[in-house]
Amino acid sequence: MNRILRISLDILITSIVPIAQCFLIGILLDSNLMNVFSLTYPLQFVMSLLKSVFATGANIFAYKEKDKNAVDCGIVLGMMVGAILFGSVACHIDDYIGFMNMDVEIYRVFGIYSVIQIYLQLVLQLVLTKFYYKEENKKANRIAFQFNLINFACVIGLAILTKSQVITVTISLLVLFIYITLLLITSVDQFEFKFPVWKSIQYDAVEFFSQFMLMLIYLFGFKNVFSFGENYVLAMTFATLVTDMQWDMIHSIVEAQKVDIAKKKFHYQSHMKNAYKLDGLLIVSIVIMTVLLYGNYQPDLKLAMIFIGAEVWMLLMYPIYITRTCYLQLEYSATKTTINKQVANIIRMLLSAILVSPYCTVIGQLASMFYQLIYTKILWIAKDAKLEKLRNCEIKIECH
Repeated sequence: MNRILRISLDILITSIVPIAQCFLIGILLDSNLMNVFSLTYPLQFVMSLLKSVFATGANIFAYKEKDKNAVDCGIVLGMMVGAILFGSVACHIDDYIGFMNMDVEIYRVFGIYSVIQIYLQLVLQLVLTKFYYKEENKKANRIAFQFNLINFACVIGLAILTKSQVITVTISLLVLFIYITLLLITSVDQFEFKFPVWKSIQYDAVEFFSQFMLMLIYLFGFKNVFSFGENYVLAMTFATLVTDMQWDMIHSIVEAQKVDIAKKKFHYQSHMKNAYKLDGLLIVSIVIMTVLLYGNYQPDLKLAMIFIGAEVWMLLMYPIYITRTCYLQLEYSATKTTINKQVANIIRMLLSAILVSPYCTVIGQLASMFYQLIYTKILWIAKDAKLEKLRNCEIKIECH
């Protein structure tokens, strides 16, 4: 539980800074800028997709295949691929904002800032993952705190002093680039440009394809919801703000499980118990954040509660199917587990993108959850049957 809380602390800091920034920037500069968080929300899954390959997959490969070169090579290659992808979005920010059915003139400057900030968070996560697998969690905590403190202080401080979006964004990004450069210099050792791309994807295949599908789900789902007008934009933004941090933090149980599975230290009951301890704390925090922030945002209460209620129910069910998924992927069948997860994501994406309803994302989310609960249980039973069969075979061989 201690390790999960340490990983969660890093995620908490990384998640809460953009939320607090959007809230305060909306007060200091323009109230509409609160919606920047939901504007670029789908791009967070691009960050997670790249982290899956170049950080989590690379680190699992390094431990399983005894090849430490993959870790630092993954950091540098992930940084390069991320620069191309996020740089392309930043250069075409007007097209992206228009696609999301939002006002280009209002969101252009902070849209660019948000895209580049997500890229810098990617680089940070690539380095932090290395420290998680080396069990240097205190060091990871310190780095995450430093980066996000600098990020928050620069943006809010400059917004107060200058009241200029361009000056605030330019200076803040320059300072963050300097910090990230120094972090890379001190954290990356010498390596060969030889990276096991396929193996890294395979070791974290469920997460890799899930993040790709989630990007599409939120890209088209949010576009669909936002087309119903300002009330839905505000309600969705509010629901996302009070639950996004919790979704990021609950993912720490996945990080901890994968470390233990890679090192042959996994215990199902222990991980489930710790997961629900964290889950309970996160749900309480959603209630507190909803009460505290409602007066400032004042979204339509009925709409907000529908969106938030679906997120809470998903959080309650998440530890069950994700713990099964982590174990089944690495110890039973990566192919079956990955296919299962992607079928769930396809169901969610189709319902989110095709349904002509402001609740399309909620319907897709719940349908995906029920599918995963059922199918992971089927795979878990099949896994137990296979193990039992192997044990019986071993007993027969010993008898002979």
